[in-house]
Amino acid sequence: MIDLKTRSVVAVFRPNKATTKQIARNDGHGENSPYFDGWKAYDRDPYHPKLNPNGVIQMGLAENQLCFDLIHKWVVNNPKASICTAEGANDFKDIAIFQDYHGLPEFRNAIAKFMGKVRGERVSFDAERIVMSGGATGAHEMLAFCLADPGDAFLVPTPYYPGFDRDLKWRTGLNLHPIVCDSSNNFKLTIEALESTYEKAQNSNIKVKGLLITNPSNPLGTILDKNTFTTLVNFINKKSIHLICDEIFTATVFTQPSFVSVAEIINEIPNLNRDLIHVVYGLSKDMGFPGFRIGIIYSYNDVLVNCARKMSSFGLISTQTQHLIASMLSDDAFVENFIRESRDRLAKRHRDLTKGLKQVGIGNLKSNAGLFFWMDLRRLLSEPTFDSEMTLWHLIINEVKVNVSPGSSFHCSEPGWFRVCFANMDDATMRVALRRIRDFKK
Repeated sequence: MIDLKTRSVVAVFRPNKATTKQIARNDGHGENSPYFDGWKAYDRDPYHPKLNPNGVIQMGLAENQLCFDLIHKWVVNNPKASICTAEGANDFKDIAIFQDYHGLPEFRNAIAKFMGKVRGERVSFDAERIVMSGGATGAHEMLAFCLADPGDAFLVPTPYYPGFDRDLKWRTGLNLHPIVCDSSNNFKLTIEALESTYEKAQNSNIKVKGLLITNPSNPLGTILDKNTFTTLVNFINKKSIHLICDEIFTATVFTQPSFVSVAEIINEIPNLNRDLIHVVYGLSKDMGFPGFRIGIIYSYNDVLVNCARKMSSFGLISTQTQHLIASMLSDDAFVENFIRESRDRLAKRHRDLTKGLKQVGIGNLKSNAGLFFWMDLRRLLSEPTFDSEMTLWHLIINEVKVNVSPGSSFHCSEPGWFRVCFANMDDATMRVALRRIRDFKK
């Protein structure tokens, strides 16, 4: 844990009844959640237009597959970027033996540049503050280890990504304390809800160490407005707790209003303790590379950067991947075209699917970002309960043969909401999924 007063890492021993073996064997990974049960249903009976046309269509996986034609073209035209081609083989030895956990300098420089570009170049990033990790999952866990002790808590607004229960809690002993948001104001986080949750946690002797924000939101597909964001930063500064901003969906904002990063907000707040500000980023969503396991911590806290970099030894990104990505992200013309084309395609897919559902009376929360939207099926519940939501979800999985994720798996406070992912399939599959849902609604 980092002591903010001494700016040093301190070890605080707190007895934990669970042994390491028990932690490894318990259910903390979260695989028993309906969120992952939907994936399993798809794996057992995956849709294929010819081989299995009646199978389950996967709309519960937030993958960005809409621009792989652009990626494929770049890879074909840039064989030297890979050390496993005849053109790139001369670099094989140097890349294969590189072990520095700081990462290849060209990789960190390319990531820093890309982070600035997808934020409209309104802010710049220092490559020396970039820490690598095995995906955003590893980045979140490293931050939890560095910032908190077992039993401490991060506040997080609901609904939130189910994987956070695994990433932040499972091995660290951290608790996630929900800030309940609801549909009365479109699930917006208010300062009143934040202050109330913080005070209740304090009164319950819960040691709050940070606030975790996903911006753009997963699962809502919405973004924080500047005024709200500024208020949140002022709050954590006043309380001297950390702010962790997960910004892995930055480049998926496809219509106005435009995205505002915490890196922009902090430049406008005087007397801010920047040691409290940390960003999680990666390329799994913006570029569609989850398998490359490219996770990034960007912190304004020197002690945390040093601490996390040492911990990153347990989950580094392969130098082969670093080399390829450094080459790709250094191609300015490609990057600019990719960002522009990706946003256009995401906007069209979102528009086509939500419009088709609206025609049969299915609405959704207004959103302008992400690889998904928040579908409203409250009117289809037999009663306004989470049991009724699960009954409806099983019907959708087993009879409609579409996997959408129930809101309860995201800790939503209201039954009847479902996350629908739309960027992990081709146009033809999307039309089949839309037809199935429309037929079910009729």
